[in-house]
Amino acid sequence: MATPDLTIRGGGIFGLAVAWAAVRRGAKVRLIERARIGAGSSGGVVGALSPHVPEQWNEKKAFQFESLAMGAEWWAAVAEASGLPTGYDRLGRFQPLADARAVDHARARAEEARTLWQGRFSWEVVPAGGDFMPESPTGLVIHDTLTARLNPRLAVPALVEAIRAKGGEILIGEAEEAGPVVWATGVAGLEALSQDLGKPVGNGVKGQAMVVALDARDRPQVFGPGLLIVPHADGTTAVGSTAEKDWTEPDTTDAQLDEVHARAVALCPWLEGAPVLTRWAGLRPRARSLAPMLGAWPGRPGQYVANGGFKIGFGMAPKVGEVMAALVLEGRDEIPESFRVEASLKKKAKAEE
Repeated sequence: MATPDLTIRGGGIFGLAVAWAAVRRGAKVRLIERARIGAGSSGGVVGALSPHVPEQWNEKKAFQFESLAMGAEWWAAVAEASGLPTGYDRLGRFQPLADARAVDHARARAEEARTLWQGRFSWEVVPAGGDFMPESPTGLVIHDTLTARLNPRLAVPALVEAIRAKGGEILIGEAEEAGPVVWATGVAGLEALSQDLGKPVGNGVKGQAMVVALDARDRPQVFGPGLLIVPHADGTTAVGSTAEKDWTEPDTTDAQLDEVHARAVALCPWLEGAPVLTRWAGLRPRARSLAPMLGAWPGRPGQYVANGGFKIGFGMAPKVGEVMAALVLEGRDEIPESFRVEASLKKKAKAEE
């Protein structure tokens, strides 16, 4: 290809999202991945695209809402350009309610959702019961219609082919950079940034998840305490995940995943006996601010950062891609202050106070 307009380092969801947004603007893009596409947490199996609670609104929740809202159109464009499925669908989510206090809070949040979600999506308390619903001590669950799902192992290859179809270049190994460089290199990138700036800006948190052979493809996903159950379009169901700050092996599964599975079966007895097809473990990049880390790399002109997706990387990806492409290619800065690298350089990040 001709000399790139920009180079992207990293073939995870943030790097691919920035590349896709850039090629759709007509830019010449070179994406360089050192190991393999989806080598980090973007090679996982869960694929839940879920909102935060609709209350105490802030710029992170607003950004996430906008990204989730644009997801259907964004992923449809990926599927059209690539000719490949992504597993995307907006089928909503059920959350069991433990007691009367939880029910009252959920109903109050329904009122907030009507305003904050702009009347486009709902958050309602409804009766539990029926196929593929969770057990609920109160007989009630939250049903929201904003939550969506995709299959990471379909979505990532589809993004690769969509980028190539628009003329983007994707290289594995080492290659020459040209133009501004966006570093979307996950946990390794957080470590490099911390070393360069002399302060820790984030770390890797291990997650473990599995896929079982149970076909609930047309049903909403289920969210419980520390637990996601996500039916996929291919007739499988993902169950996850752990959040391990202390670990020794980043890519192996153990009894902690078995415990997650047991809790999932207790919450959703219809999972009982479903054969386990795949077990996965990997590190998710977590910024100290707990928000995605976007924008200029301090002290390095022409260098940018797109990192820190943690548990919400796929849900944030459409908006992350658009704002980073606008910044790098057009000089238009729409990045929230709490998302900037500097937000994770404060003496005490909010997440640690």
